[in-house]
Amino acid sequence: MSLFNVFNVAGSGMAAQSQRLNVVASNLANADSTTSANGQPYKAKQVVFSATPVAGSGSSQGVKVASVVEDNSPMKMVYDPKHPMADAQGYVAMPNVNVVDEMVNMISASRAYQNNVDVMNTSKTLLLKTLTIGQ
Repeated sequence: MSLFNVFNVAGSGMAAQSQRLNVVASNLANADSTTSANGQPYKAKQVVFSATPVAGSGSSQGVKVASVVEDNSPMKMVYDPKHPMADAQGYVAMPNVNVVDEMVNMISASRAYQNNVDVMNTSKTLLLKTLTIGQ
């Protein structure tokens, strides 16, 4: 594995974590929405990662987003008979977004992204130091 492949591997991780952060932001933005574009309550989404070979590197593996799937856990039912979306019993179906879980996902994705940035910066520093050997 070439040392330059580190940039490709870390870059793939940054791209994947960036998409994960976008999904978390979407979930948090819709945590209190009673309807989505299809007229149903918003369903939380989760990102599924998979390993992928890095182009031109032989055995190096990066990461990519394989898919974004909807969480099939049940909707939260909130008793609010005055709400316009309430059913005959007075319950409103709210999104299945757990705000605490989403905050944990956001912190995890943010730290993973930062770790990839640190890997790139350290590799860059090592390459620059290597160029100064013998001077």
